[in-house]
Amino acid sequence: MPSTLPLGDPVPADGGFPPAVQQALPGRAEVPFGLYVHIPFCSVRCGYCDFNTYTAEDLGPGASQVTYPDTLISELVFARGVLDTMGAPERPFSTVFFGGGTPTLLPPEELARILTRARELFGFRVDAEITTEANPDTITEATAQVLAEAGFTRLSLGMQSAVPHVLGTLDRTHDPANVERAVHAARAAGLQVSLDLISGTPGESLEDWRASLDHAVALQPDHISAYSLIIEEGTAMAAKIKRGALPDIDPDDQADKYLITDEVLGAAGLDWYEVSNFSTSRATRSEHNLNYWLDSDWWGAGPGAHSHMAGLRWWNVKHPAAYAQRLSGGATPGHGRELLADEDQTLEHLMLRLRLAEGLDVAEFNALPQLRRSQGEKISAKSVQSLVHDGLIDDAAAQPGTAYPQGRAVLTLRGRLLADAVTRRLAP
Repeated sequence: MPSTLPLGDPVPADGGFPPAVQQALPGRAEVPFGLYVHIPFCSVRCGYCDFNTYTAEDLGPGASQVTYPDTLISELVFARGVLDTMGAPERPFSTVFFGGGTPTLLPPEELARILTRARELFGFRVDAEITTEANPDTITEATAQVLAEAGFTRLSLGMQSAVPHVLGTLDRTHDPANVERAVHAARAAGLQVSLDLISGTPGESLEDWRASLDHAVALQPDHISAYSLIIEEGTAMAAKIKRGALPDIDPDDQADKYLITDEVLGAAGLDWYEVSNFSTSRATRSEHNLNYWLDSDWWGAGPGAHSHMAGLRWWNVKHPAAYAQRLSGGATPGHGRELLADEDQTLEHLMLRLRLAEGLDVAEFNALPQLRRSQGEKISAKSVQSLVHDGLIDDAAAQPGTAYPQGRAVLTLRGRLLADAVTRRLAP
């Protein structure tokens, strides 16, 4: 079943923000603002997944796929009201991302209707990036055309692997041949294409992983996300590993596969811009995900969705029935929230910037207001040079210059394998 929600303070029924956040809103008028739309439905629950998703059998009374779009739109209306009441500046969405679950289990016309209502309520920037995830089996030329005409700009396909026995272990049900068909359909509609891959599945050989990468690059996508499998407690796969039905994942095997990933994708013209994300150019990076990594603001709509505004995080109730009940009563679907402490904001800034190809601007980090308030320890040239010596930080980037007076901390290939260790060594 999906993982439990984090603890936090209760969200007031009207969804209002704490005074400190309300006061900060006018100063964030130029900060990118994104929308995440959660579609929590799947035809089959994959054994490795702990996302907040539900099959038809899981839903129970009080929720349905048929009524869900209207419920979701009611949260968008509620969000507009909260922001107006809080005096938030007008900010059209710069990115929209439909995730799940499998958003394309809903008819494309319903996805288009949700998107149209979001545009009416908030407006979109002229260059807005608008993405939906999709199972390859759900995409036809007609589907892709409806999405493109509605304003979607990118299709993110859950390929995961090109090897049948690996897909079987992951409980993925799509036909591998349909990945190519879905890519062609997206291209015909003028959509950018992103492929999601997962490495390290129990029983996946190095040759299997290379074959999946080769198959993916042959489709000439604009973007590839290549994540290492994480075994989450409470999932069916975790239970199989615990009882010995599957071997546990091997960190050394995953490291070897990451090296292969960098080699194959780099040779195909897909360069890393975040540890697990590769694109053909700056223009084809995922701007929505960059908003997360760069501490921008976003509203998460849907059961279990998380939002962020000026250091405030909140998350919605998990089950679609409870979500619908809250909104039908005119109350926030928010379950809990937290206002990030200075030390948490500092650590997140460090950790997330380090994962990006541009790296961490050391002078910018050392000048963070929260670092000054908490009188935390600043990053010293000595600590950066120690990581350079160990081959974890790029020497050339670390040198001070006009643009970066204290240099940048940019991970080397070895550093990307040990990104968490680098973060710990630099953390105040």
